[in-house]
Amino acid sequence: MTDSHTLDWQPVTAPAHTILEGRYVNLEPLDAKRHGDDLWLVLQGPDSDPLLWDYLPYGPFAERPPFDAWLAANQASSDPQFYAVIDRQKRRTVGLLSFLRITPKDGVIEIGHIAFSRTMQRSPASTEAVFLLADYAMSTLGYRRLEWKCNARNARSMRAAERLGFRFEGTFRQHMVIKGENRDTAWFSILDSEWPRCRAAFQRWLAAENFDKQGQQVGRLEDMRGA
Repeated sequence: MTDSHTLDWQPVTAPAHTILEGRYVNLEPLDAKRHGDDLWLVLQGPDSDPLLWDYLPYGPFAERPPFDAWLAANQASSDPQFYAVIDRQKRRTVGLLSFLRITPKDGVIEIGHIAFSRTMQRSPASTEAVFLLADYAMSTLGYRRLEWKCNARNARSMRAAERLGFRFEGTFRQHMVIKGENRDTAWFSILDSEWPRCRAAFQRWLAAENFDKQGQQVGRLEDMRGA
């Protein structure tokens, strides 16, 4: 753990593109061929979330070939580094997300490019998918700053960031141009000094005893963190 006065910081390593296992989901390095059919169905099929692509810099995809090309490019990329989300019970791919802006020399890393199926949203699966990446970066690799950024008009993403324990830092005005529109970008972060409390809350929330027989949460993540 570091603080703002520490001067003996040593660079960390970049994340290995490896399988991360959880209770509800596993994260696997994205494979366009192996995961493509499932992802096409859950992200573009008739039961997909119609709002999914609104604030992403790509999509929606009307046809399969451009979608496959997009997945192949994501698979080949090391930054962003993409992971497919695998539902452990159903054994199918239900979403994807990535590390990005990976900066080992400063110990800074971001989680983004989140595209979760409708069934993942507001579920233990979505929370655990983010937790698995966050815990790998912060607990295993020793990063000192974990970032989350989104369009400042994306209320769903901003609510999710705060629920997950990210602290709002401010808005970069006219930060980007996305799909021909101005984007103000909201910045959030979790620091290494804040991570132990966030991690403990994630673990308590994801535990089996925190869900009733209908799969509804007993306690809220925010309350477990003391936020």
